[in-house]
Amino acid sequence: MAPPRHPARPVPCRRAAPRGALLGAGLLAGLVCLTAAAADAPPDGAGDSLQARYTELQPELARSPFRRPLLLQSNDSSSAPLGEVWALLDHPFDAVAAALQQPRHWCDILMLQTNVKRCLPAGNGARQRLEMAVARRYTDPVEQAQSMAFDFAVPAQQPRYLAVALSAAQGPLGTQNYRLRFQAVPAGERQTFMHLSYAYEMGLAARMATSVYLSSAGKDKVGFSVTGRDEQGRPQYVRGMQGVAERNTMRYFLAIDTFLDTASAPIDARLRRFHDALERYPAQLHETEQGEYLAMKRRETQAN
Repeated sequence: MAPPRHPARPVPCRRAAPRGALLGAGLLAGLVCLTAAAADAPPDGAGDSLQARYTELQPELARSPFRRPLLLQSNDSSSAPLGEVWALLDHPFDAVAAALQQPRHWCDILMLQTNVKRCLPAGNGARQRLEMAVARRYTDPVEQAQSMAFDFAVPAQQPRYLAVALSAAQGPLGTQNYRLRFQAVPAGERQTFMHLSYAYEMGLAARMATSVYLSSAGKDKVGFSVTGRDEQGRPQYVRGMQGVAERNTMRYFLAIDTFLDTASAPIDARLRRFHDALERYPAQLHETEQGEYLAMKRRETQAN
């Protein structure tokens, strides 16, 4: 799991999300609490709870502004950013569960990110991890990337429920307590309903570095939540740390979705598909031209 491009224990539970935090989901208010509940060992009935959430959110998923059944939520914390996605995947639950309980497949997913330069599964049994090299800037070579180790666990592997947890105590630039949580349940015979949450914490050094970034190179970066309209009626998107949380979480979702779509395809097809997915949201996720991305990732995946 890559740290944010710019410089999380999950954020405390709270009843309502801040202004601009919900994208296409009136029913999502207060669901930040689900992240805390899913953090480590899922509580009894977690699969049933996620199934009930799917039933509850079906009207919102059908009206999603993403033009696909996907809902995005974030907080506006400057010290503990959190992003969450609820979505339907066009893959049967058994196929999703078989793929995503494998650490090596999470390395395949994470290697799609521009700033992840190396990812190798290690360990076995209950002590599995992903050993990664994460660059501060995507243009930095692997030799300049920072080594990080993420614990990998499958807290729940049931016939109708899967939970996967990736965690890291420390990250670069004073970031810490990374938590990526994935949950899934069947949604009929051919689809899967999933919940993804991504959280981390930032110390003083990380907050200062992020503040500098957001006031300079990142000042024009936006997220996905619409905070208002300008005089011409054009949407105005959230900025700052909430925008960071939304962009990072969406990248992880698109990487998971891309991997599942291309699990048996050549690596070049997966890379192209992921870059195309990012470019569907150029205001938020554009970083590289396709040729630059493909050349960089071909080198890194061949060396991995």
